[in-house]
Amino acid sequence: MLKSADGGLRAVPFPIDDPERIPVRRYFDEEFYKLELEHLWPHVWQMACRLEQIPDVGDWVEYSNAGRAVLVVRTSSGVKAFHNACRHRGVPIAGGYGNDEGKVASGNCAHTGFICPFHGWRWNIDGENTLVYGKHIFSERQLDPDDVNLVPCRVETWAGCAWINHDNDAPPVRETLGPVADRLDAHGIGDLKMEWWYGTVLPANWKIAMEAFMEGYHVMTTHPQLSVARRDALHDMYEADSGLEGTSADRSRKNFRDGVTTRQVIDAQFRGMEELSIGMAGMVHPKEIEVMRSLLDAELPEDPGLATATWFGMVQKKIVDELRAKGEPIPDLNKVAVSDPVNAVEFLFPHWFVLPVFSSMSSYRIRPLGPESCLFEIWSLTMYPEDADYSPPLEPTMLPFDSALFPPIPRQDYSNIPIQQKGLHATGFEFMRLSTTTEGLISNYHQIIDGYLAGRPQEQLATAIHELGGNFDGPIKELGL
Repeated sequence: MLKSADGGLRAVPFPIDDPERIPVRRYFDEEFYKLELEHLWPHVWQMACRLEQIPDVGDWVEYSNAGRAVLVVRTSSGVKAFHNACRHRGVPIAGGYGNDEGKVASGNCAHTGFICPFHGWRWNIDGENTLVYGKHIFSERQLDPDDVNLVPCRVETWAGCAWINHDNDAPPVRETLGPVADRLDAHGIGDLKMEWWYGTVLPANWKIAMEAFMEGYHVMTTHPQLSVARRDALHDMYEADSGLEGTSADRSRKNFRDGVTTRQVIDAQFRGMEELSIGMAGMVHPKEIEVMRSLLDAELPEDPGLATATWFGMVQKKIVDELRAKGEPIPDLNKVAVSDPVNAVEFLFPHWFVLPVFSSMSSYRIRPLGPESCLFEIWSLTMYPEDADYSPPLEPTMLPFDSALFPPIPRQDYSNIPIQQKGLHATGFEFMRLSTTTEGLISNYHQIIDGYLAGRPQEQLATAIHELGGNFDGPIKELGL
């Protein structure tokens, strides 16, 4: 990674000097945005495509971000990636759309290889040049294989995705992400496939779009249908000092008020999960809701807390039993909930989210389009029987950000994000003022961005990135940066 001329760290404009306060100009300043394009994005692992998009030898997808385009290709020896530029005059050899409108260029070149549309130069799927039209007009040194073969881009696969990195010195993707990758593996993330794929352009900085999903503090106001305090007065069932923090399993261990029945608690928990399924689709899949519905009349302990824990255990076991019987490769949900717990939102630096509850997940990817514009994609990911006839979506269904076709929860977030971007320009608003205990993920990932902009060692940055796993709704941390 490039350093300043004297070998020290680069100066970072609008740095995180106070971790509780994020300078607002980081979200719209042109200079800061250009530094991200130069010193952040070329050195981080980016989720480039789902592997379902390239199932067969010769299948390729173009991934574009921050002004650079890469072709991800399925070859007979695995997934490879190449920078999308003809070695002759730089014309993209396939696609060339960029990501402005969410278009995804893809195809299969097993028989034809890649052909430059300008002068007809050709390459096979391994990036080797197979034709220079009129090669006799070029000097010998211009035809050296190192000069005419496609330039490879580093690529690795994890979580059912191909990840690219322009920096050959960066640690491997799993080593960079840290223990959260192992925990998600235990939950079967690599066996998930796309059910649907939506996209939209948001008139907001890419970081503003991401931060809406880094804390649950906004849920009561932005997503009232999910707020426990608004759902059948469930808060009135708990003792005053029990609290509502944590997951459903956490709440099952709280003390309930006298007179609260198991039936009341289970019905409220089910309605909450049903609302989450409607709101987020893939996060709690309809097939999982049907399993929960079938257990509403199950015999349970009279103690509401014990009954809730018992009921969720029964739900997870039945999801596993029913879906495995259909051929889906579901892990033992009760076992991994203990051995490898994950948060309902997990952030994979710098731009990918997964949202797991049971066996399915929602997923987000955000890419910058400019200082105050970004591309936001959302997937529903689920498992299919291993012998199912499955056809993945090849590109996102692009919608206006206020479209009623989006699931309710992201649509509610999309209603805030554009107006928040406008509010950042208000006179006198200089900082985001963060909670030290529940909005820490926002501060922590900004500190890591500063590390990349300053040119800190990759190993040091990877160690800091490990701290982001499980940090949703968590505290500001000392990252050693």
